[in-house]
Amino acid sequence: MLYGKSLKYLFHVIFHPFDGFWDLKFEKRGSLGAAITIVILTIITLSIEKQGTGFLYNMNRLSELNIVVDIFTIVLVYVLWCTANWCTTSLMEGKGRMIDILIAVGYSMAPIVLIRLPLVAVSHFITSNEGSFYMVFKTVSVMWALLLLFLGTMITHQYTVKKTIVTCIITVVGMGIIMFIGLLFFNVIGRMITFVATIYKELRFR
Repeated sequence: MLYGKSLKYLFHVIFHPFDGFWDLKFEKRGSLGAAITIVILTIITLSIEKQGTGFLYNMNRLSELNIVVDIFTIVLVYVLWCTANWCTTSLMEGKGRMIDILIAVGYSMAPIVLIRLPLVAVSHFITSNEGSFYMVFKTVSVMWALLLLFLGTMITHQYTVKKTIVTCIITVVGMGIIMFIGLLFFNVIGRMITFVATIYKELRFR
């Protein structure tokens, strides 16, 4: 499917998730390129939000913002969820391939872009009395994205609601385990490098 049409298909997915996610997988109405584009747009949106939100609603210190950290965090969460979900569903008779998961999760992020990016501009024109509406829309964007993630998981793997809930819980636990193993691995590698460097210095200066 053409990239432009697959990207535009996000509007169908967010408003008709049952048909949308089904067509993403079985009718190939989406694409990995479009999903990654949505992830990139999410990163851009959250970065703009931190830096460009009106001062009444911006609790961030601009001097402490680091776009590299924002990029790394979102990409890490995206990759961890997809990896942990694939590992979990492979053991629980899930029907989705890794590429299906990557696409479904990417499209699930669309509400964050579509709602929170316009909110950045709106935040400069609303008063503190109207702040409750601002916060409601921010919350809706996250809840909508999480709902899409849940439905995308259920439809991609052809699970029941109960099995999807269990799968999501195990996926979150799996993300934690992968992070722990990763940190442990890099810690061991760091110690090995330090040990080798120490031995090298000892042999060199003797």
